[in-house]
Amino acid sequence: MKRLLSYIHPITKYVDSRINGKLEITWINGKKNLDSKNTNYSYGSLQRILNYGLSQINFSSITEILILGLGGGCVIKSLRDKFDYLGKITAIEIDETVIDIAQKEFNISNNKNLKIICDDANSYIKNCQNQYDLIIIDLFIDTVVPSEFFSIEFWQMLIPLLEQEGYIIFNVGIDIEEDIRMKKIMKEFSHLLEFSEHKKVEGTNYMIIAKKNITV
Repeated sequence: MKRLLSYIHPITKYVDSRINGKLEITWINGKKNLDSKNTNYSYGSLQRILNYGLSQINFSSITEILILGLGGGCVIKSLRDKFDYLGKITAIEIDETVIDIAQKEFNISNNKNLKIICDDANSYIKNCQNQYDLIIIDLFIDTVVPSEFFSIEFWQMLIPLLEQEGYIIFNVGIDIEEDIRMKKIMKEFSHLLEFSEHKKVEGTNYMIIAKKNITV
């Protein structure tokens, strides 16, 4: 019924999150979105932005993926439904409320090929012993990517988690300051990663796609 009514008028319910503040779950035009106060968190425009990044990846050699920032799980939906990826996924999400929403509202739950872990991404990376063919970084508190994910130290821990010829997709955001900090990261690690910049993805977002140098 909500799906049908949403074609006439959006239907929204609100959920309070300790970390992300007031979140909105909205049925609109037959589809359900998750939004924060100022931006789309899952599905909607964010899914289209991440789909662009995923379209740049050769999935023939991808068998294990790490997602930093689960949100409502739209990137998992895209991986499974649009890109026919059936391999293993580990998703890290700091906000237990967001995990609950992903499970109850969007049917994103643990299974044999999906492990959802409630943890801080920085802490997980620091202690991780696994390697991945693709790491997706989509870490926002409302519209802001926390500054720690632009630090040299974070990337020093992150890069060894990539398999040979592995990829990183980083949804950097829309702030020019983040653009400048990312330039420093690219300069520091140009000997380890081949970086490509993608600006104004879906008219708004700055995205970095990096591939591990084959000689590293």
